[in-house]
Amino acid sequence: MIRDLGFGGPLGDIEALSGQLLASELRPAAARAKAELFARSDQALEPAGTGAPRRAFFVPGRIEVLGKHTDYAGGRTMVATAERGFCLVVAPRRDRQIHVRDAARRQTADFAFDPELSPRARHWSNYPMTVARRLARNFPGELRGADIALASDLPSAAGMSSSSAMMVATFLALADVNRLEERPEYRDNIADLTDLAGYLGTIENGQTFGALVGDRGVGTFGGSEDHTAILNARPGHVSQYRYCPVRFERAIPIPSGYLFAIASSGVAAEKTGAAMEKYNRASRLVSKITELWRQATGRDDLHLADALASGADAVGRLMHVAQEADPAEADALLTRLEHFIAENEQILPAAGDALAGGDLAGFGALVDQSQLAAEQLLGNQVRETVELASMARTAGAAAASSFGAGFGGSVWALIEQTAADRFLAEWSEAYRRRFPKQAGRAVFFTTAAGPAAFRL
Repeated sequence: MIRDLGFGGPLGDIEALSGQLLASELRPAAARAKAELFARSDQALEPAGTGAPRRAFFVPGRIEVLGKHTDYAGGRTMVATAERGFCLVVAPRRDRQIHVRDAARRQTADFAFDPELSPRARHWSNYPMTVARRLARNFPGELRGADIALASDLPSAAGMSSSSAMMVATFLALADVNRLEERPEYRDNIADLTDLAGYLGTIENGQTFGALVGDRGVGTFGGSEDHTAILNARPGHVSQYRYCPVRFERAIPIPSGYLFAIASSGVAAEKTGAAMEKYNRASRLVSKITELWRQATGRDDLHLADALASGADAVGRLMHVAQEADPAEADALLTRLEHFIAENEQILPAAGDALAGGDLAGFGALVDQSQLAAEQLLGNQVRETVELASMARTAGAAAASSFGAGFGGSVWALIEQTAADRFLAEWSEAYRRRFPKQAGRAVFFTTAAGPAAFRL
């Protein structure tokens, strides 16, 4: 289902693989970096010694251009992928055991296909283990284990969906080994990559997809934005999607001569512990508004976006529903509703039109509005991401915004390619002067809007 580059040579041949990776529309430097990660993963798999044929996958990180906390409410987002991500090599086993090696961090995780598997909370192995548990429940019967080695050049806990990318990578590996696309359970529920993105989102959040019954997930109540971008991105474009279910709306070319600069703030955007609670609160508020709407109207709208689309008076009626809620949470519900309306109904469609029309000044102004709404209404920003976005604009970015779950993480900036070196130097130096401690953990780099996940 995903694109296959058809590379037939050894993964250790970095020169040949680099050349082949150019066909994925990675830039030359990025292709070389991925070839080196594939070689490292392939070498890490050597001790497995099964002698079985190997397959390899690249799974990129996600850049959320606009659409902050909108996907799980049935809203829309504008997304792209980075040229950084996971390079994974897999070989099938004869038993149900799954052995995962992180070749970059030199860590391992061992577990089996088991519907009662208990993933280890607050540990990276939670993500591949959750995939294995869900597959064991949704695809019962004979399942083959796998030896998997992976390496990533994504900054960790930076809001670039490294956890979702790991889950997608694990799924692609295990699905390939077990030829899941040929199973009736798969064919009856997953027809294309947008369906697959929706399904993978439910593996993460624990919901049911079609007849594929849900499970605990990883503990976050998010949507399928990350998985959609990872599986469906178009090189050189920003893609606009709606969710619940996933629906493609449009692809907008990045203006000629521009690319993304990324700053990982050095403040971890973790989705564990107290950070998970902050993340999930935004989702719960949306669910509460929608529940109160159903009670007040007798309608059966599943998501906030559906309620807003129910009629010309929906905004006023939703505001009234939130105002009449328990006084202890009415203000929070109203503020959350205000943010969703601004981001999903007003800012994002207009920004997409501006970008599609080549109006970079208009696009930048609308992105500034989105950033301000995140700070004042969504409340998921920290000082570092707020000031990184402002610093990027001061340094000459056409547009800049924080992205991801928030409470740390990264900022993207749309910049002229010819000015990339100067921009990165100025941006990183301004950040170092303002936040010297965090700057020691920060990562600054440029990336084109890259390809979706592919198989070699």
